[in-house]
Amino acid sequence: MSRNTVRKYLANQVAEPKYPKRKTPRKLDDYEQTLTSWLFWEAKRHRNQRRSIKQLYHGLVQLGFTGSYDRVAVFARRWRDAQQEAKRTASKNTFITLSFAPGEAFQFDWSEDWAMINGVRTKLQVAHLRLSYSRAFILRAYLLQSHEMLFDAHYHGLRALGGIPERGIYNNMKTAVDKVGRGKARLVNKRFQAMVSHYLFEAEFCNPVAGWEKGQVEKGVRDARHLIWQGAPAFTSLEDLNDWLLARCQSLWQTMKHPEDKTQTI
Repeated sequence: MSRNTVRKYLANQVAEPKYPKRKTPRKLDDYEQTLTSWLFWEAKRHRNQRRSIKQLYHGLVQLGFTGSYDRVAVFARRWRDAQQEAKRTASKNTFITLSFAPGEAFQFDWSEDWAMINGVRTKLQVAHLRLSYSRAFILRAYLLQSHEMLFDAHYHGLRALGGIPERGIYNNMKTAVDKVGRGKARLVNKRFQAMVSHYLFEAEFCNPVAGWEKGQVEKGVRDARHLIWQGAPAFTSLEDLNDWLLARCQSLWQTMKHPEDKTQTI
């Protein structure tokens, strides 16, 4: 900068002009969310089962990405550095909010509720499925919590939600876990494992007395009592009730604000 320019700034008390950073569109911009979700998922897999950056790059190419491998590698390296930095700065006594990528996971739980069916106040076992990223939820009511009801809840719930996430998060319910081992070791029920193999998602079980690991659906169970069941009409049959539950959940998707992005609904 010339002496005359500096003299002019000092004499007139003019601040040096600041210009906004120029953001140049990149070919990777439209694929960043997809790549981030893949990196989250690969980081949680065993080292021997993780896909390489080159494999992720070829996956993006199949989706229409026309950029270079180097751009993908740089993005992945910066993402991993940011994750490592977050781990280093977090204290061991700090609770970090769980975050999920699109399509990564859903959470499942049961609750007990009541409804008037054919003139009789009936106790219900209600299945709750909630997508961890979008928070979209589905409720379906039964009279029991048997395997048949568990399988039926997944069929109708995943169908209503429009797809199958990569993993499901559960507590250690008897229809899913025959024996709880040390740490994350579980003896999984054969019928439950057959269902998981059919839908091709990975089942993940919370630690005992650690409901916060699926806190979204736990909160959803509490919220449903005033959002859905309070003021519910009488029903002629269980099928009538479940049709109403589906329509009620889908209408709430259109009005409830997303907790992390208040500009959008679920």
